[in-house]
Amino acid sequence: MKHVIVRTVRDLLRSSSRYFLVVTIAGLLLRLLFYFLSPHVTDDSRLYADIAKNWLDYGVYGITDSGRILPTFARLPGYPVFLAAVFWIFGRDNYGAVYLLQLLVDLGSCFVVADMARRIFGPRSAKVAFLLTALCPFLANYAAAALTETLEVFFTALALDFAIIGLEKLEHNSSRPWIGCGLACGAAILLRPDGGLLPAAIGAYLAVLLINFWHHGRPWKHVLWAGCVLSVFAFGPLVPWTVRNLRTLHRFEPLTPRYANGPEDFVALGFNRWVKTWMADYVSVEDIYWNEPGEKIDPAKLPPRAFDSPQQREISLKLLDAYNQDADMTPELDAQFAQLTEERIRARPVRYYIWLPALRIADMWLRPRTELLPPDPRWWEFTDDLKWMALAIGLGLINMLYLALALVGLVRARTIPWLGLQMLFVIVRSLFLGTLENPEPRYTLECYPIVILLASTVCSPWSNTS
Repeated sequence: MKHVIVRTVRDLLRSSSRYFLVVTIAGLLLRLLFYFLSPHVTDDSRLYADIAKNWLDYGVYGITDSGRILPTFARLPGYPVFLAAVFWIFGRDNYGAVYLLQLLVDLGSCFVVADMARRIFGPRSAKVAFLLTALCPFLANYAAAALTETLEVFFTALALDFAIIGLEKLEHNSSRPWIGCGLACGAAILLRPDGGLLPAAIGAYLAVLLINFWHHGRPWKHVLWAGCVLSVFAFGPLVPWTVRNLRTLHRFEPLTPRYANGPEDFVALGFNRWVKTWMADYVSVEDIYWNEPGEKIDPAKLPPRAFDSPQQREISLKLLDAYNQDADMTPELDAQFAQLTEERIRARPVRYYIWLPALRIADMWLRPRTELLPPDPRWWEFTDDLKWMALAIGLGLINMLYLALALVGLVRARTIPWLGLQMLFVIVRSLFLGTLENPEPRYTLECYPIVILLASTVCSPWSNTS
């Protein structure tokens, strides 16, 4: 059999056209399954859509409040722009068109991840990476949800792929890959504020590389130039948004507020910090965190770790009872939660700053990713319908399989060039997620292209020859 030299992704597709066609069809069918059986419009989706429609109808980037259109910076403009374009072309509230376009974007992510694997590990791993991405149920699930995840994963993978290209051509001082990397980072940031972790991780890697190049007498100015180009194109798109916020809302806000609140909204910081003193898993996010404000909180759903003593339990229940009277968090009540929080942190600082963040990170990585699906989030209690229990367990095992393969792949490929960049992004993002009080599994999806990249080395013998 004639050996085919694979130097570009086009060569790879030509050399295995039937394979890529079959896998693409399989990936398409998987996404269509979610499209028909589990399309999802959430409260966040409706907020994005409201901003998009107000932009189309009134030229105001704002939300509807009691019949008024109020300018807002509660959401970055990336996804509202996408929805506005879809609604303008395909019809108002046409979420079907949104899902189908996201489906195509998600299939595009398969090719981007395959190209990363080709560049780092070779063509055989690229084919496996394509298969693992195309058949990943967690990515496919979000393609049928009117949320930012699918686009965010695509631009994250694209930025990392461009970064690899730039690193390969670093000594040639080529700007084009870093322009592409910066623009992909900029798109990721305009979709979600935590997209800023992407250029931060790439920039940190370039900083380490800069020191290494300078120490060994290599052309360090090329590294510095790459970082400058990346920064300009990653953060440049935020300038119009920042200027708009200054002019319209009179606030310096280059991203969005930490709690995605409007300029006049009250944020219960005391309650949020109190939640962080015991929050460890996604179940409590649904049971407790999302109920504030506006819905009553069931004290029976608080875990035992929410109290350190009978006296503290009594105080906590009194505060929740006061909140439940009107399902409203007042500044006075929030201040009492803040006082309780300070007592708990002083008593157990290691728990607050180390153990609970570690548990939240583990929960986001290891939990069955069923938050958009019917299974009960308390899947381990086995009280749900048999089919939903089986689905939760099955998805949990698939997630564990992907992660186990990635860990083995990391051990095998630890000396491969540029892999440190991918791992730095995973570490930076995971540590950031540990600081959040709401451990939602979807927040780790942006790391899944790297999980798949590493897993591809286990499922196929690899050589770094392309």
